[in-house]
Amino acid sequence: MHLEILVEPRYLPEQSKPIEEVYGFAYAITVSNRGTEAAQLISRHWVISDEDGHVEEVKGLGVVGRQPFLRPGEQFKYTSGAHLRTPSGSMRGSFYFVNEEGTHFAVPVPAFVLDATGQKKPVH
Repeated sequence: MHLEILVEPRYLPEQSKPIEEVYGFAYAITVSNRGTEAAQLISRHWVISDEDGHVEEVKGLGVVGRQPFLRPGEQFKYTSGAHLRTPSGSMRGSFYFVNEEGTHFAVPVPAFVLDATGQKKPVH
């Protein structure tokens, strides 16, 4: 299996209230099946961290209420969001899939930066 995950995060000033320590972010995810076998996205697990070390874990079935089935060459795109208590932080996680033979496997999503300051910071 070869599934590729592309993440495009962005800051949402209209969903943020810095005085109240609320910073809104959106992230667009593209899942592409670059392999030769079909697979269904079953669940996801995110670890969201802010600058102060606060960590939140989010687990659940599917993404945006769906469990897309991807044949070779197909892709699925969706947008979701997160809120932090600091102007920047990071997210990392995994998507869990099952192929047509019933084999379950995980595809990790490397850490990416959520940043309201416009300064790209390294992910720790």
